[in-house]
Amino acid sequence: MKYLKFLSVGILFGIVLAKAEVISWYRIYEMFLFKSFHMYGIIGSAVIIGIIIVFLAKKYKWRTLDGEGMVFNPKQMSIPRYLYGGIIFGLGWALAGACPGPMYILVGAGYPVILVVIFAAYLGTLAYGAVRSKLPH
Repeated sequence: MKYLKFLSVGILFGIVLAKAEVISWYRIYEMFLFKSFHMYGIIGSAVIIGIIIVFLAKKYKWRTLDGEGMVFNPKQMSIPRYLYGGIIFGLGWALAGACPGPMYILVGAGYPVILVVIFAAYLGTLAYGAVRSKLPH
């Protein structure tokens, strides 16, 4: 029962992304070829909505469902951090045809081959954890 709220949000997230065709390999392919605005519009909308929600959460001091205050830790601004991370993330997205959220939605949509990609993503996460202290943060 404790995790029902997370499951509900995950199901809603999956339905929204599936209906928006974000899990479509063809939409992703169009995006990387700069042939369609569809994915850029969705990503840009998500960024703008995220900025507005964080602004409102800070301004009105929103609390979590547990009643605790929300904490936003400032991030260090460094070019290598975002450049290398963005390149690795983009390469993985281009190779797999999906970023982390849609990978699980594809499993639910009936594409079990994506389990190979999820397994590879877990291996990548473990590799990152092994070398994390040596990377620029």
